[in-house]
Amino acid sequence: MTKKPIILGIESSCDETAVALVSENKQGEPIILSNIVSSQVDVHKEFGGVVPELAARSHIEKIDIISKKALDESGINLNNIDAIATTAGPGLIVCLSVGLNFGKAIAASLKKPFIAVNHLEGHALSPKLNSKINYPYLLLLISGGHTQFLSVEGLGKYRRLGTTIDDAVGEAFDKTAKLLGIEFPGGPQIEVLAEKGDPKKFDLPKPIINKGGCNLSFAGLKTAILRITKNIKNEKDKYDLAASFQRTIEEILYKKTKIAFNEFENLNINIEKKFVVAGGVAANKKIRKILIKLCNEKNYKAIFPPISLCGDNAAMIAYVGLEKFKQNKFDKLDYSARPRWQLDENAVFLKGAGVKL
Repeated sequence: MTKKPIILGIESSCDETAVALVSENKQGEPIILSNIVSSQVDVHKEFGGVVPELAARSHIEKIDIISKKALDESGINLNNIDAIATTAGPGLIVCLSVGLNFGKAIAASLKKPFIAVNHLEGHALSPKLNSKINYPYLLLLISGGHTQFLSVEGLGKYRRLGTTIDDAVGEAFDKTAKLLGIEFPGGPQIEVLAEKGDPKKFDLPKPIINKGGCNLSFAGLKTAILRITKNIKNEKDKYDLAASFQRTIEEILYKKTKIAFNEFENLNINIEKKFVVAGGVAANKKIRKILIKLCNEKNYKAIFPPISLCGDNAAMIAYVGLEKFKQNKFDKLDYSARPRWQLDENAVFLKGAGVKL
């Protein structure tokens, strides 16, 4: 019987140190043998956000320990690994370099293939770890650093349909939480506070909601939150603002996703309608609910990765590595970190003031 490949995945693009081992069963379906994630919340909490130098130092301190834990949990001997897949970008360069150098060192010492992985491709393919999904499918990638609609047409084949022209939706959640006095990382707590508030109390802006196709903008919304928080007088106002913010995000994503559906269908005639939502913000239950509602209305199949695979993790990196391994797509050991790395290399850069939509 042919041995199934075993891939060691390493992720260190921001403030999670993660290592995982992924293989596949007889049917060719992926199996997560271990998936260890070490958070740095306590390291950055007092600063109200991620400090790159502290994050990198924490990666250096933990990566060897996390790797040993992942190997122990999987029951796999390091010598039986077939390839090492490591996040090479996008992300914080000082953090990327830690995982990248660690992965290269293992690959060199074992004389095994090294595979550089785009962190965003990990998110894009993460639902394949627990669902059978054929290409093409429409992807909404929503996280702390990214917000974009992509037509996923195969491994390494992406067509961007829309993106944020300023802030990512996850950043808007985190900044709003900070303005409301919620301890870092506060983004996920917005949904909790929103349950106690009136979602119609504050009429918040929805930038470029009626123009720009399925491109998005959140900077104006963030500015409005800043202005309102200066006049908040009690806890009830805080709950109401959290609820209003949550509702506004839901409405923006609902409207823009509806436009993305049309653009996706124009590109892919007579295909099965599949809509994947991935990234850290995909864990927001209310966002899931409204996007599932839209999918039901438009006859799309809604697909979400499990909550454990929404945030940064190494299982998704190892899975991309597995798919690349099967196609003999390997990289040299002098591969450099890429802090900026688009999935759609041909997409026009849309960022900042003066962008024409």
